[in-house]
Amino acid sequence: MILFFGPAGAGKSVQGQLLAEKKGWEWISSGQLLRETSNPDILAELEKGNLISSDKMYELFSEALAAPTDVSGLILDGFPRKREQAEWLVGHLPAGPRDISMAIVMDVAKEELLKRIEARGRSDDTPEAVDARLKIYHAEVDPILTFLGEQSIPVVHIDGIGDITDIHERVMDAVTTHS
Repeated sequence: MILFFGPAGAGKSVQGQLLAEKKGWEWISSGQLLRETSNPDILAELEKGNLISSDKMYELFSEALAAPTDVSGLILDGFPRKREQAEWLVGHLPAGPRDISMAIVMDVAKEELLKRIEARGRSDDTPEAVDARLKIYHAEVDPILTFLGEQSIPVVHIDGIGDITDIHERVMDAVTTHS
């Protein structure tokens, strides 16, 4: 299993999906799981615009990770989002093919993120909002990466600037090196 991290606009979902397609693996996104859930409690929280509790995320991911699959690898995108979630994930994985083999962090400079996010054309994507999101991202993700390193799980930083194909080659090189 590979965990993908990166701030909004870094391209982690695109790269995760490309990797899954190329390797014949399954890509599991927290956003996708939330959009597809039929859990009435989660749907009610989403409708109110609330963040979903860790306990509800554990339920979703327990089901997703326990689902039978004939693929040899999994890619998680958007989970874990907190250190406690990373601890839960490491503690609840069965041994074997579902072990976390590595974490990939898509690194993109703030100026490039601003360009990418500006291209989306959303009114809430101001430079101030991007700054605030980056602070939240680092406050959440940095402790996760520290924890993963403490568990001897390789954390690989990928330069996320450039052509999608070039970035994907970097991802593939990292996966090959750490598999």
